[in-house]
Amino acid sequence: MSNFPTAPRAPDYLSRLNPEQRAAVETVDGPLLVLAGAGTGKTRVLTTRFAHILMTRRAYPNQVLAVTFTNKAAREMRERVSGILGQPAEGLWLGTFHALCARMLRRHAEYVGLSSNFSILDTDDQMRLLKQVMEAAGIDMKRWPPQGMMALIQRWKDRGLTPARVTPAEDSDYANNRARALYAAYQERLKALNACDFGDLLLHMTEILRTQEAVLAQYHRMFRYILVDEYQDTNLVQYLWLRLLAQRPDPAERNICCVGDDDQSIYSWRGAEIENILRFEKDFPGATIVRLESNYRSTAPILAAASGLIAKNSGRLGKTLRPGRNDAKGEKVRVVSLWDSEEEARMVGSRIEAARRAGHNLSEVAILVRAGFQTRAFEERMITLGVPYRVVGGLKFYERAEIRDAMAYLRVLNQPADDLAFERIVNTPKRGLGDTALRAMHDMARSEGKPLIVAAWRLIETGALRPKPRQALRELLEGFARWREMLPREGHVVVAGTLLDESGYTEMWKQDKSPEAPGRLENLKELLRALGEFESLAGFLEHVALVMENDENAEGERVSLMTLHAAKGLEFDTVFLPGWEEGLFPHQRALDEGGEKGLEEERRLAYVGITRARKHCIISHAANRRIYANWTSAIPSRFLDELPPDQVEVEGGAGAARARMMSQPSAFPDQFPLVARKPRVIEAGAWEVAERPARAAGIPVGTRVFHNKFGYGRVVAADENKLEVEFEKAGRKRVLDTFVEKA
Repeated sequence: MSNFPTAPRAPDYLSRLNPEQRAAVETVDGPLLVLAGAGTGKTRVLTTRFAHILMTRRAYPNQVLAVTFTNKAAREMRERVSGILGQPAEGLWLGTFHALCARMLRRHAEYVGLSSNFSILDTDDQMRLLKQVMEAAGIDMKRWPPQGMMALIQRWKDRGLTPARVTPAEDSDYANNRARALYAAYQERLKALNACDFGDLLLHMTEILRTQEAVLAQYHRMFRYILVDEYQDTNLVQYLWLRLLAQRPDPAERNICCVGDDDQSIYSWRGAEIENILRFEKDFPGATIVRLESNYRSTAPILAAASGLIAKNSGRLGKTLRPGRNDAKGEKVRVVSLWDSEEEARMVGSRIEAARRAGHNLSEVAILVRAGFQTRAFEERMITLGVPYRVVGGLKFYERAEIRDAMAYLRVLNQPADDLAFERIVNTPKRGLGDTALRAMHDMARSEGKPLIVAAWRLIETGALRPKPRQALRELLEGFARWREMLPREGHVVVAGTLLDESGYTEMWKQDKSPEAPGRLENLKELLRALGEFESLAGFLEHVALVMENDENAEGERVSLMTLHAAKGLEFDTVFLPGWEEGLFPHQRALDEGGEKGLEEERRLAYVGITRARKHCIISHAANRRIYANWTSAIPSRFLDELPPDQVEVEGGAGAARARMMSQPSAFPDQFPLVARKPRVIEAGAWEVAERPARAAGIPVGTRVFHNKFGYGRVVAADENKLEVEFEKAGRKRVLDTFVEKA
């Protein structure tokens, strides 16, 4: 057993804390919830509390269980505790949920039918195993994709449900009500292989603690103190595991300290339950709550704006951030109103360039977007300006798998002899054309000195392929011939959308039930939007090739570009928050699927975005945004209405109108529903740029026009700059007159 530290240095490590932080550190007996606002020194409190327990000899190092969400956070905590102790921290039970449960499960694996040397399967192995199970059960995997079943299994595991605990209410109609049986068969196969997946680590350990009283009693004796970081992000099985360990028989010995921020709970889409932190006092009666409200990161106006916004949420325990810095004065949060999304990208680019000329470090600048597809416009603007950037927490737009696939389709459409592109998409989505078929194509191409696509036709004609893959290949090649023939008549944007639909590629992602699939579909729509900015398919492909050639330097200063979800825990001097419009932020999918809870999580996400900024926060929205190559009018986000007017400075010639607008009733009432009543008419100065782009004289009814996406049509109605056009191929559509030309 490790020895206690020898020399207590309490005055040193406690003197650096403010009164709130010190209260959180020194309240060591009984349950404690630390509500740590953004930038209030959460990590310092948690690590100092850990060290304080050891320094005051309340527990040995191996009697403290400390749980984090990431390995990086665990390493940082270990280093800081060692620094306070003045010696390496040995024998700690410190790590992530999964790492700690794996360590425990090695000791007790026999209770769930495993041996201690069990294997932990990665994502690919899990999917292969599930496909075997589904195939053995005779499931049609085209109708019932395995990804959907895997998502269902992981959701059950996140909720602490073994197959036996899945109730009819929790069950699914997947595969004609066979989901629970497939889950049970999958678990049996894992057991037969002496293996488990990541979800099993927590599920098995929770089940053991539920059913084996002797094991639970052993850990109750073992862990005198429990420390938990980011408690607001725990899912149900993590919550159950912690509660079992913390609820010792003697209530006076339930020494659990959870640190979190209910205002930063933004991961419900991956199973996080904000209710876990909200019901802490119910789970642990008599719990002490300490609020950390002194923010050492941001200026006073930024904190006031963030606090005013988040106060609109009802599902919160409540706290108000206040500046803890002596130099907390600063500029107001800026809200920039722009005509369209292109101008928004230009505005952000020009301000970043100005900051660079003024000597600001580009590494202290971030662009935080609500959805991944939004990065494209800013990436291209950075490249045009020669501003180095990096995409944090994901790939650059044109490096994403779905974009590379779609680009390969477009390359083959443009240049049939592009063998590399054809090879990438010939079996994507699956057409039964495996390595053998591809090898036959290559052999034929080499022997005849022809491109792969010609060799593919030859294989079809010779009957060298089995009937099913031969028919699939014929349909693909005939499709390319048809799409190529459509190009001059329909235009490249229409054809690209048709290609992705008719090839089955869009449907492949629609059938994919993984959490990433909706984002991939949004990215494909954004790709079509980008296509609309070019006169021809060849011009677009050349542009992308040049974009991809822009090799970023791994060293040096770079602007950070990421989603708001990826930005949590980070901070920058200057933060741009573009796209604050209804349907985009708050995101329509979050409102449709989550209702009032979804809206509140979107508001928490906005709060996270604002509190990433130390000195400058620039929020922007556009009056018009092109979605799927079609321009639509955008309504400013309701969150803009909720920012305190005295902490906001509006740009775009709209200051006075903004003040008038703030004094009017909001288009979004305090009481739900999510869908706004018909928006009030906003006068011309309210939410637009100082100068609206000039447009040509109106197009009269009856005029024949051409649209890049919809082709030729005739105007049947006109309302100022909005036209209703009966297109020859696409039917009746409403479009802005700036995006059609007289034919």
